[in-house]
Amino acid sequence: MLSIVVPTLNEEKYLPLLLDSIRRQNTADYEVIVADAGSLDKTVMLAENYGCRVVAGGVPPKGKNEGARAAKGNFILFIDADVVLPDDFLAKNLKEFESRNLDLASFMLAAKNIFYNFSFKFLFNFPSLASEKILPQAMSIILAKNSIHQKIGGFNEEIKIGEDLDYVRRGAKIGKFGVLRSVKVITLPRRFQQDGWIVTWMKYFLCQICMISLGPVKSDILKYKFNHYSKSLKNSQK
Repeated sequence: MLSIVVPTLNEEKYLPLLLDSIRRQNTADYEVIVADAGSLDKTVMLAENYGCRVVAGGVPPKGKNEGARAAKGNFILFIDADVVLPDDFLAKNLKEFESRNLDLASFMLAAKNIFYNFSFKFLFNFPSLASEKILPQAMSIILAKNSIHQKIGGFNEEIKIGEDLDYVRRGAKIGKFGVLRSVKVITLPRRFQQDGWIVTWMKYFLCQICMISLGPVKSDILKYKFNHYSKSLKNSQK
């Protein structure tokens, strides 16, 4: 069984797109767990209407861990709310995951916008494939065996940015890691559009440098916030 864990905070605009894409998959044996960090919009109601199990979450590392604690599956797919799964995404990637005898994996990214698709291809996909065996990369989505998740103690909840990178690199030390090539995940580039293409990629680049030289980023030095897009909504609720 596959458990799909989605950390959320005010995702009423994007979550339905993800959940609709999950419904279209040719995979019957799965559950969806939404780990919500206290949404003020309709996120929780939408998740429940789609038949998801909702648990209390927090910032992304905590949300993913809380979702994993509730997971019943042998495999866990950790996925951001602002992505869309192409048809046959789960079936084909799960088949590749098992045929390659992997314990955890990341995915290649794509975007419907030509510019952002080019950006993902050359700044994430190619580097991920090139460093697959020596320096695992991950962004937006990770597939892992539940057993590996338990062995490494889940995500480090002290990390401010790059918890996915830390997770796959720790996991790769005790299990087999790979980049799945079957079907790319569609990423909706809202952070790039709001924060700026250069600024966003620079934060990811600096995160890599910090992790390699100093270890996981546990301070707010890179000013990377979880769903700051909902700031105006929070202010309107006061």
